[in-house]
This record gives sequence, structure tokens and C-alpha cells, in this order.
Amino acid sequence: MTDINEWLKVDALDLEAQGVARNSEGKVVFIEGALPGETVRVKTGRRKNNWEQGELIEIGRESAQRVTPGCPNFGLHAGACGGCKMQHFHAAAQVAVKQRTLEDNLWHLGKVRPERVMRPIEGPTWGYRYRARLSVRHVVKKGTVLVGFHERKSRYIADMSECRILPPHISAMLLPLRTLVMSMDARDTLPQIELALGESPEGLVNALVLRHLEPLGEADLQRLRDFAAQHRVQWWLQPKGPDTVHLLDAGEGAGPQLAYTLPEFGVTMPFKPTDFTQVNHHINRVLVARALKLLDAQPDERVIDWFCGLGNFTLPIATQVREVLGIEGSEALVQRSRENAVVNRRDNATFAARNLFELSAQDLAAYGSAARWLVDPPREGAFALAKALAEVRQNPIAGYEPPARIVYVSCNPSTLARDAGLLMHQAGYRCAAAGVVNMFPHTAHVESIAVFERIDGWTLPAPVEAEPQEGAASEGAAPETGEPA
Repeated sequence: MTDINEWLKVDALDLEAQGVARNSEGKVVFIEGALPGETVRVKTGRRKNNWEQGELIEIGRESAQRVTPGCPNFGLHAGACGGCKMQHFHAAAQVAVKQRTLEDNLWHLGKVRPERVMRPIEGPTWGYRYRARLSVRHVVKKGTVLVGFHERKSRYIADMSECRILPPHISAMLLPLRTLVMSMDARDTLPQIELALGESPEGLVNALVLRHLEPLGEADLQRLRDFAAQHRVQWWLQPKGPDTVHLLDAGEGAGPQLAYTLPEFGVTMPFKPTDFTQVNHHINRVLVARALKLLDAQPDERVIDWFCGLGNFTLPIATQVREVLGIEGSEALVQRSRENAVVNRRDNATFAARNLFELSAQDLAAYGSAARWLVDPPREGAFALAKALAEVRQNPIAGYEPPARIVYVSCNPSTLARDAGLLMHQAGYRCAAAGVVNMFPHTAHVESIAVFERIDGWTLPAPVEAEPQEGAASEGAAPETGEPA
């Protein structure tokens, strides 16, 4: 057990943004709030055979990258918000750690080293969150309603009056929302408000989805209407599952439709407030542009976009190629993507629904050859897809050609590493490049993008454009940014 007077040297951060050190016995100690390079004293909490959880007591030598958190709700104190874990760490250092996390996962889990490390995609570090799920609770003992994120390591809701990662006008709405819910007759049966921001010619569209466990009375409905008029929001009601979501007042005068734009490709993406869209719209624009540049699809080629969702990548790809097929597991999302193709007049984009966690080599052949793939799976990754490619390499299928290039967008470095190992060691690909996408500043979430090129087979028109490396061997190149135009 770590002695309370023992000074520990913090060597790294883990995936939960905890400092990692070793005590005098050689046991790993995880320390929330500690940063690499610091010397700290801790009080031992949870203990296992080969690791301990340490509570930070004192910092001896402070990291030069330690900064004052930008939000009053952040910290290790009781009641602190659990939404962010890295506000005490300089924003640039956060990105460097995420890059190292990606590289470590690729090597330790997949035995993969990318030939090039791409410069990170970065953008605004505050006010970036255009989607959020806010918990709501009427706390009778306190005589108030709380609206916000959960406390650190707790089921309780943090007592928040502002949130710096939300857009300022939404942050300023937290206290009025508390007052609104407190005034409602149904205050005890309203567990959640989901936020979705979109774009329209008139400006931002602010949609709030109110989850209610019991039918709302007319007085409460009028309170919602009054709030909407005062704060310029759209209220959507969700009495049960996501498929029950509907506008409070549909028809004429309901307000503009939610959408986001990808101006570089002339694409507008209408969506519903419960549809999956990226949290950070600024970064998403840059991510789509980077992914398509890496894909380097040619006008006469056919492309497949696996896990296509609403068509976030599919429709921009359609502006550059002869044909693109988007494949998604959800029938509802496939229908929405088809509607978006019509909105954008992209008749060269087709869509299909199927379970993408169960795929064989024959399934790949049934969808036909495509010069390039875009793969954007959920946290579970694309293991079945990578495994099916490995099967094709071991037992080639007459008339079927695997893709020459794969661009893989990941929200989980460990499943990316697993799939990358399969692609490299069994499916006949090399990892040409990889880099991080800072979609969620101040959190430990690591989003990334990797490029795989087939070793045997087709000759590509052009190699992936070389980009300077970032991190320990940085050449000082500026990151690719998602700053709003």
C-alpha cells in the first residue's frame, strides 16, 4: 500500500485522464487530477493485487501544462461536474496526450505503427457542444430543480448555473430551465432534456427534447410555449422511446427545420433532434474534408460508406464519384439518409440497411467491388468487416476486388487498434497514416482517423499527401482547425 508520505512521479495519463504512477513497491497507482511530470502525494483508496486508486493530497512539483480550469463546476471536490476530466490540462497538451494514446493503442493492442502521424484536427475548445443530454431532477430537500450533467462518479446531478462547453446562449439558459421545470405541475416526472442545435437561413435553431413520464397538462404545455417564445427554442416532446418524439406544436409556424451544412461540398443535412449527429459541428466539417482528401476518390469510381448514418460522409463523397453506396444498421437512419439524398439531389447515392456486426466474405462480394471504403463505426468498431476482408485474402472470390484504400474514422482507439491489427496482419493492408480528431476538448474521449492501403493489387492514382508529424517529434506545424468561417 502506498504510504501517505511517499512522493510519486506521474509518468502518463490513462484513458480516463487519470495520472499513472508507480509506488515504491512497483505497483501502479491511478491518481485523478494528477498530470504527467508531476510529483504528488496520495491517500490510497481502492486496492487490487497489482494496482491502487490514489486520492490526490498534495502536488510537490507542478506540471508546466497545468492551467486554471475554465469552468467553476470542474474539480475533485464534492459536487463537481463529471462532464469534463481535463480542464486542468493545457488544451494543446490534451491533444498531444490523445495522440500518444492512439499510437500506444495501435501498437500494444494491434502491433501496428502508422507510417505517418497526421497533424491533429482541432477547433474551438469552449462553447463547442451542439448536442447534449441534460439530466433533470426535482430535489425536494433543497427546494429546487437541477438541470445539467451528473456529478463526478455519482448518480446525482451537479448544481450547475453555467456550462462553458455549451454554446454561451445555451449555458445562460440553464437557470431559466430550472425555474421553468420548478414551475411545472409535472416537475417530478421530467427526467431529461436533450439539446440539439442546427443551422437555418435565419440562424441557429435551438431544439430541446423534453422527456416526460406522464402526459402533460394544458397549463404545463402553455408554460413550455411561453418559454419557447422568450428564449427562441423549439420544444419537442418525448413521452416514451425515441420514435415517439414530436414537436410540441407542429404545422405552420413550427419554426425552421434542424439541419447542418457542409459548405465545401454544397451539402445540407436535415436531421431530427434525436438523430445521431456529431457533437462538434465545426470539427465535423474539417473531419469530412480531411477524410475525403485522404480517400482521394476518382470521378469514375464506386465507393462504399460503411456505418453511414444520415449520410454525413456519403453525400459529400457523392459529389466526387460515379457512385456511392451507404450501408447502415438502422432502417430508420437509412430512410433518413435517402431523404437527405433527395434534398441534395444526389441520385448517385444509394443506401442499404443490414447488421454490420455480422458480415462474411460472401456478404462483401454481394455488395460488389468498390475502389475505396469509408468506415465510421460506433465504439464497438468494425471487427466483422475487417474479419471478412481477411477471409477474402485467404480465400479470394472470383470477380471481387477488395478496396485499394480504406479511410477509418474511429471514436474508440482500442477497437480501431484491434481492427487495424486484422487489416494489417491478415487482410493485406498497411497503415499509411493515422491521427487524432479533438472532437471533445477537455474530455478524455479520443476520436481518430486512419488510412489503410492494400499492399497487393491495384496501383493507386496518387499517394496520400504527406503531412508533418505532431507530438514528441513535432516540427511545429499548425494543427488543422475547425474554427468557424
